[in-house]
Amino acid sequence: MSKAIEYNSNYPAVADLRIKAKKRIPSFAFEYLDGGCNEDTNLVKNTAAIREVELIPEYLSTHTVSSMKTELFGQVYDAPFGIAPVGLQGLMWPKSPEILAKAAFEHNIPFVLSTVTTSSIETIAEITEGKAWFQLYHPAEDRVRDDMIRRAEAAEMPVLVLLSDVPTFGYRPRDIRNGLAMPPKMTIRNMLQIMGKPNWALQTLVNGQPNFETLTPYMPKGLNLAQLGKFMDKTFSGRLNEEKIKPIRDMWKGKLVIKGIANEVDAERAIQLGIDGLIVSNHGGRQLDAGESTIKPLQRIAEKYGDQIQVMMDSGIRSGPDIARSMASGAVFTFLGRAFMYGVAALGKAGGDHTISILKRQLQQVMEQICCEQTADLPKFLKRQARNR
Repeated sequence: MSKAIEYNSNYPAVADLRIKAKKRIPSFAFEYLDGGCNEDTNLVKNTAAIREVELIPEYLSTHTVSSMKTELFGQVYDAPFGIAPVGLQGLMWPKSPEILAKAAFEHNIPFVLSTVTTSSIETIAEITEGKAWFQLYHPAEDRVRDDMIRRAEAAEMPVLVLLSDVPTFGYRPRDIRNGLAMPPKMTIRNMLQIMGKPNWALQTLVNGQPNFETLTPYMPKGLNLAQLGKFMDKTFSGRLNEEKIKPIRDMWKGKLVIKGIANEVDAERAIQLGIDGLIVSNHGGRQLDAGESTIKPLQRIAEKYGDQIQVMMDSGIRSGPDIARSMASGAVFTFLGRAFMYGVAALGKAGGDHTISILKRQLQQVMEQICCEQTADLPKFLKRQARNR
């Protein structure tokens, strides 16, 4: 049974949660979450381009009920959106991945665990009864890759997501100033910011310093910050290619998805490699400021390959109407990252449940307004000249 839609009326929109989150956590943590790369051009463009998409309502058609239930990879979810993988979630608010995984499980939507977040495969699998997905940052060593895949398989996670859009670390001026580049460093400025957020500091003290829990078995003990940076650089080889994907496809018996696809050429390569799904994404505008907004390649890829592979999308989605616009443009499912982290940073343990409830309520209203009964029918309501040509 799905969880009822309830929300805190003081924060009826993701934008309200963002404002509250900014007030509640240290600036270095908020800027890590909120920022893009370089000049933030693509960060801004992502949402703006989605909101150029227009839907056409039908007011005199027969309508029974609008259902958000959506089938994906044989699983029927209660809504057509999930929680995207986000690194270092515990930096923004302690136990964030656990809070969000629990909320996702209770609302019957997918939670995607990042390799570099602050909870382990095993912990999240226990919270979600094996229903969470796992996103793999490709390790440089085959033994580490194979062991993480075996752990995800043992945890009965149904979907493995390969990250493709971080061949290099994005150039993020805020993080460099704040000491959150690699290697990270704690500055006097950061310490003063922490002192100014006593609730965040207390919760962090109670729950412990966030660590890369999934990577703990592979990390030497007692690393200082400089050594941690070297470890991360040595451990990961971000650029995917056919030679790296083939052994993973052979090893992984569940559904295999590539996240970060941004053009038709890579989409066709993925299909040839036997990939089950694509998440069209530009990493939330955090990697290539000179790239396209996500909705544009989504429209082209979905139109050309939507009958051959499951085409999903993240990056720039901030509301229920944004979900509807993205699905009308061809996505069969959507994922949001920042929106959920704003929720947890703003409201702590209640943040995941609250954010899901906002998005469900907003999307339900859009579907009822335009006379759409199933999420798969949303493309029928797309204003055609809004498509990218």
